[in-house]
Amino acid sequence: MIRVVVADDQALVRAGFKMILQAQPDIEVVGEAEDGAHAITITREHDPDVVMMDIRMPGTDGLEATQQLLQGSQPRPRILMLTTFDTDEYVYRALRAGASGFLLKTASPARLIEAVRTIAAGETLLAPTVTRRLIESYVRRPPPGSATPPELAALTEREVQVLTIASRGMSNLEIAQSLFLSEATVKSHINRIFAKLGIRDRVQAVVLAYETGLVTPGDNPAAHQN
Repeated sequence: MIRVVVADDQALVRAGFKMILQAQPDIEVVGEAEDGAHAITITREHDPDVVMMDIRMPGTDGLEATQQLLQGSQPRPRILMLTTFDTDEYVYRALRAGASGFLLKTASPARLIEAVRTIAAGETLLAPTVTRRLIESYVRRPPPGSATPPELAALTEREVQVLTIASRGMSNLEIAQSLFLSEATVKSHINRIFAKLGIRDRVQAVVLAYETGLVTPGDNPAAHQN
């Protein structure tokens, strides 16, 4: 059973999300919160698998709540950020803080359910068209160059290739097909990349790839495969 906390300052929004999720046999809403401070309290009380966190809430907002929940040694839930289109600059900061992905509030019920299951399974929710636009808008990128950025010096050439392609929103299967590798080999590369760079998931990998200039807007991942 996937245990979920829903945090949103609008009661009707919370009720709608709860109704959709509770109708699923494998999902249980164990708590609701009207602001970030309450979200922190409820999450620590109920230890859910996923917290659906609205970014803009009065008092302690979703970003601050996410930062507090994902720091320290206590159990860390998976955070699914809720936002409206791509106008929230806080989305990038939330992803950098360790949130596992974000979902538009206008998403369909089916997409909401899929998002919760994806996050709970330990995957990240990358919506390429929105995530890429946000990252490209809010990350300050150094001038691109041919050399591997020093922050990525610990990676092998193959790992840099995998990271580059993964940063364009491609799945493990797509990376495997692109590089003529097995999917298991790609997964091993991904895990080693995370360990070497001290990151927890693909969202943070994408952010790092943009910040270091490994990939740039409009960059073609095929150019890095040779």
